[in-house]
Amino acid sequence: MEQITSDNIFSLPERFAPLKLIALNSAKTLGDQINYYLMEMADKAGFETDGFLVQSECPRFASGDAKGIIKESVRGDDLYIVVDVGNYSCTYESFGMTCHMSSDDHYQDLKRVISAAGGKACRINVIMPLLYGGRQHRRTYRESLDCAMSLQELESMGVSNIITFDAHDPRVVNAIPLTGFDNVMPYYQSLKALFKKVPGFVPKKDKLMLVSPDEGGMTRNIFYASILGTKLGMFYKRRDYSRLVNGRNPIIAHEYLGEDVSGMDIIVVDDMISSGESFLDIARELKKRNADHIFSIVTYGIFTNGLEKFDQAYEEGIISGVLCTNLTYASEELRARPWYIEVNCAKYIAYIIAAINHNTSVSDLLDPHDKIIQLIEKYGWGR
Repeated sequence: MEQITSDNIFSLPERFAPLKLIALNSAKTLGDQINYYLMEMADKAGFETDGFLVQSECPRFASGDAKGIIKESVRGDDLYIVVDVGNYSCTYESFGMTCHMSSDDHYQDLKRVISAAGGKACRINVIMPLLYGGRQHRRTYRESLDCAMSLQELESMGVSNIITFDAHDPRVVNAIPLTGFDNVMPYYQSLKALFKKVPGFVPKKDKLMLVSPDEGGMTRNIFYASILGTKLGMFYKRRDYSRLVNGRNPIIAHEYLGEDVSGMDIIVVDDMISSGESFLDIARELKKRNADHIFSIVTYGIFTNGLEKFDQAYEEGIISGVLCTNLTYASEELRARPWYIEVNCAKYIAYIIAAINHNTSVSDLLDPHDKIIQLIEKYGWGR
């Protein structure tokens, strides 16, 4: 099978159907970037187009009710809809009040746009990097199963493929075993950003170490440690199982398991930073053990408790940088922080869209092994 490149993707035979892209209001910036890279690929292949974006909106009535509108025909098209359910900056007016949209609101807008297509599109594909309800993925008590229910709902609405990034628990795909579901990991993009964007960072195999923040994050950290050939450590969360706080057993302490971290640069990989308290606690524990520079690589930087504690940790030399993808909303205040490093995944998504549109296997795109090997050899890493 021919290897997919930006030069040949639009030259491959048999497009499934004409490609159209809808970026909901929550993902306008990401959608514009994806469209730019798709147009760049098309131009290299001599494929003439004015762009792939289709205009849409979800206006609201004064009562807060909404509707989805697609402003041009999508009949017979291979339609890709991009949504960011974590974009808390979007607002709407209801009863004279300004309301910030929640993940529930964004998910409803997604369904409205799918409904507006009216079954006329040849195929509907949803790109939802931050998976709706992804943190409520299993039942422990008498609890809802939000993520599984939403996936089944999208399946029943005619969605053929769902593309997400770094799902909190990828086993949720079991809820829709007959529907396309790709859980993409931005390993290569994150390492590339670390090597290129961190000032003064010199990747050295004998000075770098991966540390998992908990047992749930071991898979991500094992991948990095294995492909880089570095040592691996882990923290486990000691919890108080005698009580619940906000529906969870509170963490008493983070206990470290692994080899000596003295003098080592540390990378802590996780799917997201929510409040960030766990990562900062871990960073302080590592500093007590004389670790050198400490970086965090996360797919989603949400920072629900603000940025001040991270500012303080950076000024104190506790952390050296936090790498986050552009797959969910980042405020201008966050983007201006000296410790924040953005990992751009728009081109990666464009590759995936183009490959699916041409009915071409995405296996090579989802497996970053060879590209990471080329990257680390470029920086003189060695094996």
